[in-house]
Amino acid sequence: MKPRLQKLLSRLKQENLDGLIVSSPANISYLSGFISSDAYFLVSKKDCIYFTDSRYMEEVRPKLKTVASLKKIEGSVFNLIADTCIGLGLERVGFEERHLPYAEYKKIKEFLKAKLYLIPSHNLIENLRQVKEPKEIEKIREALRITGSALEFIKDFIRPGLAELEIAGELERFIRYNGAGEAAFDIIVASGPNSAYPHHRPGGTKTQKGLPLLIDLGVDYLGYKSDLTRVFFLDKIKGLNRRIYEVVLEAQSRSIASIKPGIEIARIDGLSRNYIADKGYAKFFGHSLGHGIGLETHEAPSISAKNDGILVPGMVFTVEPAIYLPGKFGIRIEDMVLVTNKGCEVLSGFIDK
Repeated sequence: MKPRLQKLLSRLKQENLDGLIVSSPANISYLSGFISSDAYFLVSKKDCIYFTDSRYMEEVRPKLKTVASLKKIEGSVFNLIADTCIGLGLERVGFEERHLPYAEYKKIKEFLKAKLYLIPSHNLIENLRQVKEPKEIEKIREALRITGSALEFIKDFIRPGLAELEIAGELERFIRYNGAGEAAFDIIVASGPNSAYPHHRPGGTKTQKGLPLLIDLGVDYLGYKSDLTRVFFLDKIKGLNRRIYEVVLEAQSRSIASIKPGIEIARIDGLSRNYIADKGYAKFFGHSLGHGIGLETHEAPSISAKNDGILVPGMVFTVEPAIYLPGKFGIRIEDMVLVTNKGCEVLSGFIDK
């Protein structure tokens, strides 16, 4: 049995659960070891079972040999899951309360006919995913390499008069030609005042001299994601643009310098936030400092003032302070870091800011 499944079974024992119905695609991918879609996964001490339909049976069969049994969905998957739980003699089965839709929960409960208890569970697998294994980190590094190459490419491509959508399209083409399966999220290209919108959707706005161009780009490489933000200038950076950029860059540097095992996550957020506040821009930085990244673009740990956890080696997350001035522009600088045994490694440090 894979170590990941063994760790999860230990967690289930602590939670007094006989099994867990896994419905999150990312969590199923993590447990099975390959990118999963249109499937459910039942984890129990007696057996681990992967449920999928005829479209995927032959593809997943060889990959599951040392992981789990395989059951073909014919008819209602919810009836099949319920019958399997009953057949295994399970009594207390957890389900992912954040990922299993209520309608599906009702169906499974109906087919169980009160023969066992369905127990809501939260973050049992997500907490395991926070600490990345060496093979996961290798994939993240490759995702970042592709992302960095794309940003270097686009630096020479951009010029005044290009529409945001043109730039986004070139980035999409480049990453696919260079090994990415797809973009990790909708690529953000925001020119001038649009850069003050953290999740701006590219449109017809054209680049201009003297205005910042914010690009937030990530790729998917074999299921693992990257996420970087850079701000480009089509002329010399000066005036308020320079001042805000320097404040954001210094805020990021202060947080990154403090990252090491045992440090409170809230403190990492506070170092950037407090510096930005001291410079008079507190109300212009509203989101958290960063987020975990791996099989999902946004996953645990959240790097925010609300997180009372501590950093441990193997965590990978973004550090992305920002200042958004409505009607003017926004500056966000985002890098990805790995917590090491002694401190941290800026995984995207080879990419110019």
